[in-house]
Amino acid sequence: MPRREAPTLLSWIVETGEARLLQFAEELLANPKMAEAFSAALGRAAKTKGQVDRNMQMLLGLLNMPSKADYNRLLSKIEALQGSLVNLNIKVDRLLAERDRPKRRRPPKPEVASGG
Repeated sequence: MPRREAPTLLSWIVETGEARLLQFAEELLANPKMAEAFSAALGRAAKTKGQVDRNMQMLLGLLNMPSKADYNRLLSKIEALQGSLVNLNIKVDRLLAERDRPKRRRPPKPEVASGG
């Protein structure tokens, strides 16, 4: 006879199904102490993530590698340069178009005779 292992938490979650799991989560969060503990855990997780991000940025700085913030700053500068180039191209196109236009000849102005 094969030995049967005790069910694990993961197998229990899979077996209970989504509806039962949602009901369980609602009952847990209805308890004020449980909701407070869950909120505190989320707060600690956010604080830890911030600390990890700062440590990673410092490590990248020590290794002389760009961080995500550096990448975003460069990206915004490149986008600004791209916009300037587009404007410059438009202005150059206008100047070239004006240069290539045939100029209208104005009739010569009549000379005013000076009385003298």
